[in-house]
Amino acid sequence: MASNIVFLPFRRTHPVSLSASIRQYISTKYDQHPDMFVRDMDAIDKLRADAVNSLEAHTSGIRKLTAYAAQLVWMGGKFPIDIGADFSWYPALGFNTQRPISQNNLRFELVNVLFNLASLYSQLAVSLNRSTSDGLKSACNYFCQAAGVISHIKTVIIPDMRSSPPEDMDTMTLESIQQLLLAQAQECFWSKAVKDGLKDGLIAKLAAKVSDFYDQAAEYGTKSDIISTEWIHHMTAKQHHFAAAAQYRASRDCLDKQNYGEEVARLRDSLTCANEALKESRWINRIVLGDLNGLKSRVSEDLKRAEKDNDVIYLMPVPPKSELKTLDRAGMATARVPQEVSDPSSTLGEGGIYGQPLFAKLVPYAVHIAASIYEERKNRLVNVSIIDELEGLTNQLKDLLQSLNLPGSLQALEKPLGLPPSLTTHAEEIRQQDGLHRLRRSMHETSKLKANDTTIYKEGVDLLRSEAVEDDRAKLKHGTDRWSRQPSQQAADKLYAQVSEIDGYLKSAASSDELVTTKLKECEKVLNVLSGSDRDIEEYVPSSRRAVMPPNVQHAAGDLRNMLNEVSRLESRRKRQIEKMRDKAKQDDINQVILAETARLEREFPMQKIEPAQFENLFEERLERYEGDQKSIAKEKEEQDQILSQLRQSNTAFANARKGDTSTREREQALQRLENAYVKYKEIISNLNTGRKFYNDLAKIVNRFRDECKNFAYQRRIEAGQLESELSNAMSALNLSQATSLQEQKQRESLRSHYSAKGLSSEPLTAPTPTRAAVQPPTAPAPGMWNPEMGIKFGGVTTPQQPPANGTVHNPAYPNTRAKGGQWDANQGLRFG
Repeated sequence: MASNIVFLPFRRTHPVSLSASIRQYISTKYDQHPDMFVRDMDAIDKLRADAVNSLEAHTSGIRKLTAYAAQLVWMGGKFPIDIGADFSWYPALGFNTQRPISQNNLRFELVNVLFNLASLYSQLAVSLNRSTSDGLKSACNYFCQAAGVISHIKTVIIPDMRSSPPEDMDTMTLESIQQLLLAQAQECFWSKAVKDGLKDGLIAKLAAKVSDFYDQAAEYGTKSDIISTEWIHHMTAKQHHFAAAAQYRASRDCLDKQNYGEEVARLRDSLTCANEALKESRWINRIVLGDLNGLKSRVSEDLKRAEKDNDVIYLMPVPPKSELKTLDRAGMATARVPQEVSDPSSTLGEGGIYGQPLFAKLVPYAVHIAASIYEERKNRLVNVSIIDELEGLTNQLKDLLQSLNLPGSLQALEKPLGLPPSLTTHAEEIRQQDGLHRLRRSMHETSKLKANDTTIYKEGVDLLRSEAVEDDRAKLKHGTDRWSRQPSQQAADKLYAQVSEIDGYLKSAASSDELVTTKLKECEKVLNVLSGSDRDIEEYVPSSRRAVMPPNVQHAAGDLRNMLNEVSRLESRRKRQIEKMRDKAKQDDINQVILAETARLEREFPMQKIEPAQFENLFEERLERYEGDQKSIAKEKEEQDQILSQLRQSNTAFANARKGDTSTREREQALQRLENAYVKYKEIISNLNTGRKFYNDLAKIVNRFRDECKNFAYQRRIEAGQLESELSNAMSALNLSQATSLQEQKQRESLRSHYSAKGLSSEPLTAPTPTRAAVQPPTAPAPGMWNPEMGIKFGGVTTPQQPPANGTVHNPAYPNTRAKGGQWDANQGLRFG
């Protein structure tokens, strides 16, 4: 460093064709053709090139960087942050400045651009002529803006990155940088105050605040793995330097106010601080070292003069450092975020300094989110309220058929030999679908999806648990009174609610998975038979002995067959109805309607970010088209109840007609087992498809949950670090205040004990008379008691003498008189004999 202040270095990057990634994304994710945005793509590439090549201290770079940053913020509403462009940036600080970091993240690009903006502000401040008042004022302003940009990065951009920040942008590093920039801004203001000849008392307050800023910067720097040792030594030296400068200016203020004893004390403390700063002389540059030596030389000269004057002339007591009043602070440097950074939307659009926003005609990314929300609601309505209800009614039919041993009992009677055609069809279907292998493969895939979802969910839970442990540990360390922030479960009540919610999903799904496994075990043997050849099935189904049916049995069987055919027609019609509902939902494309609504919102509310919540009314109106289908479920249920009642009656009549006939009992049971196995097979396939869809949908939920847990834990660590720092500063101030109060209390108690013996006397105390020191020792007075008759002795213990006749001896009541002869040794102090 060749200056008494430092600047942030720029971050470097590689060329990236952002337009290529945008083109690819538009072509795959949007309905609009990317050629519609050729000019916008060329413009964004040019903006990036101008911004990343602004690596010199010139004011033109401010516009280039902020213009590109504003467009990046605007594009965040149009595109997802992982648009497909890998941005590579080299760290500016630390030990890995030659190893780039790459992320597919628009926020990562933004945070690096804004860091370069802060670097540019700091370098502009350093490049100015700070020997003039105007130059110091401009430098102070640049440093404050640089600190503001760093603060904006720390509090706004990084928490929204949804990924880990660059290694040289961790909380401690950014805090140290921000405090350093504020320290240098305050130093510029201090220099201007000195140049303008302001009062020493005000300059002392300004210098004390400079020291505080450097102290904070050094403290955060030691907690960072990135801030270099050179910077830490520089900040430590500057901290003590300005502590010395503050005490020096305070001593001059004391001299003006004729507080000569305090002047000596503050000069001594100033010299101590200067010597403390010079301990860093091995590591700091010659300019800072020259400033320190110059200050020390001046303080030393003033201290010699002040001690001599006080010893010879003023004879005032010199208070110890613990009794010196802490200097007040005058903070003039604050982190100011430029409007172009804090409100980039104000720079774009009509009247904006950076012109029109790019990709304005592209449908915002929030619109796609809104479309997905509608799609999810529509599918839930169609699948749960309509299709699931229809399938539930069909399952009731199947359950009744199984309970009535249908159609096995009727098939055994109608076809005593061979296999029924329906059974042959079912067996062929299972063989073509590779039945059991298909079920086992689907179950294995579902288990993998479940394991992945569970792992991601546990990662999020572990993040919350670790954050809660850290918070409890800090609460135990500092106490609940000082550690006053919200507990973890209150601060993230929604996330903790999701923990129970997702856990409920997983437990419910586990129960469903076990049920499916049980179903498969129950019918696995029979499914093996159905998966075999027709000869295997014929061997499994015994032939019956009866070949001719009596007329009453034949009549009852005919009625029952008609009812079974009616049930089959009902099932077929319902299956077509379900397919029709699925087609209707598939053709229900809301994109064009959302686009029209988006255009209206952008016209009426320009520059307002489009949010999915703005389409709620549109969603409700659109879903009304399914009300008729929902109402038809009641009619389906009524019709099915009638058919089921007739089926029970027909089956009862059939059973009564065949009462006592056991010739087909074994064949009936075998055929019914095969029919039931086929029904279970179809049911398990449906269950597995539902489970696979459930776990795929749950994957989106748990991924979002884990990301939100990461963001919450990161923000809480930032908050905890800031609170730790505030508590540390408060405790330091409290300890100093308590020490001072304790010292004052002891002093008051000591004075009360000294004067308690005279407190009962009605005569007023006479003023003590100063006398010269004599050689003969006096008679020892009562211990701990000051005798006013003996006066004040200077130097060693002496016998009292009468004051000279000329009356020029120094009297505390007349501080302007001068004593002749008998110089007081300051090292001996004042002794009351």
